[in-house]
Amino acid sequence: MTYVILIALISGIFAGTLIPEGLISNLSQVSSFALNLLILSVGIDLGCNKAIFIKLKNMGLKILLVPASIVLGSLTGGIITGLIFKMPLSLSMAISAGFGWYSLSGVLLSNIAGVEAGAIAFLTNVLRELIAVIAIPIIAGKLNYITSIGPAGATSMDSTLPIISKSTGEETAMIAFINGAVLSAMVPIIVPVLYGLKF
Repeated sequence: MTYVILIALISGIFAGTLIPEGLISNLSQVSSFALNLLILSVGIDLGCNKAIFIKLKNMGLKILLVPASIVLGSLTGGIITGLIFKMPLSLSMAISAGFGWYSLSGVLLSNIAGVEAGAIAFLTNVLRELIAVIAIPIIAGKLNYITSIGPAGATSMDSTLPIISKSTGEETAMIAFINGAVLSAMVPIIVPVLYGLKF
């Protein structure tokens, strides 16, 4: 599956150089429709298996350990990156707190920290999503299913959910959806709060 994703990505990059600019404006609507269709199909698949909901209910609050671990790992990565590049830690942590949601974190940081910080946040979170697309099937196959949710971050409820579902199983896909919902709810709060710490 990883090879198919890579081939599709490279083909898309190549096709992007050939498509006239007039058609590119409609491309976001087509990709949004395709993404929503994928999410709908994953939802239908999950809804057909009633046993998943019983398992999730039995897990209780333990299910929140996944987003908590991703927050901890992302912020630790932000601190390490900030130290390496001699950035203010409040900025590097705020960038890492985008959790892959590039469209929101880039705009938030552009507004509160400037265009350069917004561009860094945008690129960082776009790269996170691209790495997740490649890494999820590998991690699911070599390590375990729950760990494969980590690279996806907030995107585990939308753009990377079909990949997680195909690479793992229905129960992990449901956990991934909940994880994505929790992290997505945190991004608009945690990014400005971390940046406001100024250390």
